[in-house]
Amino acid sequence: MSFRVQPTPAARPNRCQLFGPGSNTKLFAKMAASAADVINLDLEDSVAPNDKPQARRNIIQASHEIDWNTKYLSVRINGLDTPYWYRDIVELLEEGSERIDQIMIPKVGCAADVYAVDALITAIETAKGRTKKVSLEVIIESAAGIAHVEEIAASSPRLQAMSLGAADFAASMGMQTTGIGGTQENYYMLREGAKYWSDPWHWAQTAIVAACRTHGILPVDGPFGDFSDDEGFRAQALRSATLGMVGKWAIHPKQIALANEVFTPSDAAVLEAREILAAMEDAKARGEGATVYKGRLVDIASIKQAEVIVRQSEMIKG
Repeated sequence: MSFRVQPTPAARPNRCQLFGPGSNTKLFAKMAASAADVINLDLEDSVAPNDKPQARRNIIQASHEIDWNTKYLSVRINGLDTPYWYRDIVELLEEGSERIDQIMIPKVGCAADVYAVDALITAIETAKGRTKKVSLEVIIESAAGIAHVEEIAASSPRLQAMSLGAADFAASMGMQTTGIGGTQENYYMLREGAKYWSDPWHWAQTAIVAACRTHGILPVDGPFGDFSDDEGFRAQALRSATLGMVGKWAIHPKQIALANEVFTPSDAAVLEAREILAAMEDAKARGEGATVYKGRLVDIASIKQAEVIVRQSEMIKG
C-alpha cells in the first residue's frame, strides 16, 4: 500500500446523467424536473452545425431562467478538433449564469486537451470575476484517450468525472460493431457447442475506474443505445457498478429510473454493510483483526468495502 493516500472524489450524487440537445428548449424544464442527478445540455453530437450558435444562446438563457433545483448542471461543448469549442466556452462563461456547474469535454485524447480548456476557463473566470469555479468532466472515446487515460485523470484540479463514450470509442478502435454499449453478437466464447457472451467494454471500463480512483475522479459509464431494452441497460449498469463506476448516462428519460435503481445501494446492502462494520468493531474490542459474518471471513479490507456502500447511501440521502 502506497503511503500516498488515494484522493476522495467529489461528494455528490452522480447516478444518472441525463442528456438533451441544447437546440430543443422544450426539454429543459422536463429535464430540470427529472430524477437525474446531473443534467448534460449538449452542444456537440445532438446539435446540427447550423444550430450550434442558437443552441449556445438557448443554454445561456436557460442558465438564468430555469430552476435547476439541486441538479448538477453540465454542458457538453464541441470537440477541440472543431471550430466551435472556444466560442462554446467563451459565450457560456461570459454570458451564462453561475448556475453552470460543469463543462464536459468530448473526445479527450491527452492531458493537453484538458489543459487547453482549463486555461481558457481560468482566464474567463478571472476576467469576469466569476466566483464559482467550473468543474470538468471528460469523455474517453478514442484509442488515444484510453492509451493516455491516467495522464488525463491527473490533468487538472478542475476534473471531477470521466465517462466512457462507447460509440466513438468503438469507431476509433476499429471495432466491428454498430452497437452502443452492451454485449455484442460476435463477441463470444464457445464451449461444448454453447455460446457465452462476454463484455467487450469491460477492459476499457476497468482502465477508466483505475485511473479515476487513483486520482480522485468519479468514473461514469456512458450511453446504452437501445433504450427499448431495459434489461440490457440494467445488466450493463450492474456490471459497471460492480467494477466501481458511480453512475451511467441516460439518453432517454426512461433510463433515469433504471440508473438510479442500480447505483443507489439497496436497503439490504446498506444493512449488511453496517452489520459488517459492527461485527468488526466487536472483533477489534476483542483484539482480533478478523471475524466471521454469516459464515464468511471479514477483515480490515471488508471494513473499507462496507464503508464505500454506507458513504454512498448517506451521500445520496443527504
